Parts: sequence; C-alpha cells; structure tokens
Amino acid sequence: MPLARRTAVAHLAALVAAPAVLRGRFRLFAGVEQDYSARAIRLVEETVVVDMLNQFRFADHADRPPKSERWLRRPGAFTREDFEPYRTSGIRVFALGHGVADYESALRWCAEWNGFLAAYDEWLLRVGRVADFERARRSGRVGVMLTLQTSDHFRTPDDVDTFWSLGQRVSQLTYNLQNRLGAGFLENADGGLTVFGERVVRRMNDVGMAVDVSHCADRTTLDAIAASTKPVLMTHGAARALLPGYLRCKTDEAIRLMARGGGVLGIAMLRFMVRDREPTTVEHVLDHVDHVARLVGVEHVGIGSDMDLVGNPNPVGGPGLADIQAQPHFERYGYRTGEDGRITIRGLDHPRRVYDLAEGLIRRRYADADIRAVLGGNFVRALGAIWPA
Repeated sequence: MPLARRTAVAHLAALVAAPAVLRGRFRLFAGVEQDYSARAIRLVEETVVVDMLNQFRFADHADRPPKSERWLRRPGAFTREDFEPYRTSGIRVFALGHGVADYESALRWCAEWNGFLAAYDEWLLRVGRVADFERARRSGRVGVMLTLQTSDHFRTPDDVDTFWSLGQRVSQLTYNLQNRLGAGFLENADGGLTVFGERVVRRMNDVGMAVDVSHCADRTTLDAIAASTKPVLMTHGAARALLPGYLRCKTDEAIRLMARGGGVLGIAMLRFMVRDREPTTVEHVLDHVDHVARLVGVEHVGIGSDMDLVGNPNPVGGPGLADIQAQPHFERYGYRTGEDGRITIRGLDHPRRVYDLAEGLIRRRYADADIRAVLGGNFVRALGAIWPA
C-alpha cells in the first residue's frame, strides 16, 4: 500500500542521513573523502582495466636519485608499500610508452624493466600474450606491457624481431618530429610513411607487434593504417572534431579508417588535449568517448591517460619537461595549465582515477558491457588480433 506522506518523508530523511554504504556508495580508500557507487566499483573490479599510456612512475627529482630510478637499479628498493598504490588503483595493466633515443638506450631500458619485473614477480607480471591479461586478474598481480613512443631504435626491420624477443609489444612509429619511418605532428612537412616505414610496419605485422600512430602527422597516420594488415592503435589521443585545428588529436577520417581495421583510440586525460579553454573537467574527457562511440562504435574507444600512476604527466623537477617544451613548433600542443598550475584534470589526477571514469560512464548511461569494453576490453580484443596466438 502507498505510504502516508509523513511516513514517506521520514523514510527519505532516514536514508539521506544513513551511512554511504547503506545508500549503495562506498568509501574505498583511507584518507580519501571520495566515495564510489557499488556499480562503478563492481565494473572496475571485474574488468581487466588497461591504460595504454601510463608510465608507471615518472622521475621525481625531489628525491636523489628519483624513486623510479632506484626501483629499476637497486635490488629490493621496490617495497610492499610502494606496490600498494598500484594494487589498489583499479588499473590492472600499465602500458609504459617510454621514449628512447636509439638502439642502445632501448636495449638498456628493456633490460632494466625485464630485470625489475622478474625481481618482483610475486606482485608484477610482464604482459606479452593475450592470456596474460586474465592471468594478471586471476593472480592479483599488476601487469606491465613494454611499449615505446618511438621507433627510432629500429635500425633495420630485423630489429623488430630483436625487441619482440625482449618483450616489446607496441611501438609508436614516430614521436613529434621526422624520423626514418615518417613525420610527427610537429614536423614542418608531412611526407607520409617512408619506404623504410613501410618495411618496418610489414615486419611488425609479421611478428605481431602493434603499430601505434598516436603522435604521427595526418598523412603518416593514414599511410600507416593503409600499410598495416593488422589493427592500428592510437594508444593515447583524442578527437580533433572537438578541438578543431589541434593537430595532436586525430581527424574523424583517421578514426574511421582505424576503426575499420579493428583498432582502438585511447582517450588521454590532459586538459589541453580534450578542451581548448577552461574549465576542463572529466565531462570533457567523456565528450571524446561519446564522440568516438557515436562515430565508429563504442568498441573502438579505450583509455590512454598519458600520465603515470600518481597523476604526473612529466618528470618532476628535472630536465624532461624543459626538453619537451624546447621542441620546434611546441605551441601546436596548446599547452596550458589550470588554476592549480597543473595540466592534468581535477578528478582524474590521482591513482584511482579509473573509478571516477567509470562513474562518468555510468552518468552517460553506458551499459555495463560497454563500460567494461572502454575500461579495457577493447584494447584486449585488438591486441588479441595483433599478437600471435
């Protein structure tokens, strides 16, 4: 029977005053005021969440040497306390997206990371085949994928085989400027994919290494998609339709062709990559998810935060950011900070940001299956089509 008005008001007041857990919201983390819905928590926990550009931990030069360097080079430096933020982040697999200058530095980087992952294999798992995604989830370990934001270390196509054997599973063809494979988006002229670039793409297809065109200029992007017989990834980017004239984002034409081949675009979470003015919020990140989903289908959009775990987009206090800003035509980045002086977005600048993203997708009325796909399922599917069985 319908409740009397007075009784209904009393019940509503009691519900509002009840602890969050009784209203289907939970405070997951000590010292953090944010609470999350039971649905968002469930979706994150049952999904192999994949961040296709997350550099684990940027160097913080307030420490000498930075903690991230000690982890890689000093036995026992990575402690259970260090691991805990990764275990509780909700991110199950981190794709590192490192930058290297040449063959030798790439060898050293692979050696350091392989040694680090082997030393802490009770907590960490190198992801090199599709079965490893589920293996990481079942074992409670955090997966790490060896990926690079350049292909300058490929002296010949044979080097693709070498770095595959060392664990590299994704290679961005170019960074911001011209290399032997093609043009980055800061280059003066975009001549497209070179003959050498075509040969490297062909070898990457043969061995099962994913082609990434995130920083490539427009012609090079389209040429790479046309040259590849396997899905091409845009591991971290956004839709230029929402930022007209912003060359770092991808055109609708490129997104359509990428999707036609089975690829996925990971949406970045840096303010100048999702909106050209303030305020910039999580809602504007979600606008890019919506745009790609409407344009080519929700099965072609994922996460590529372009940060590290703690929410830094660049090395802290060291030369890294200054070097990036010194690049020719850096103004094309539209670089800007918010009132807090950060280029990251409030609410997505902390280790548990995937829970906030899940809440946002719920607000946008995505079905559970689609949210799981965006959080990781789409990249797992695409990599399954690229990597050998």
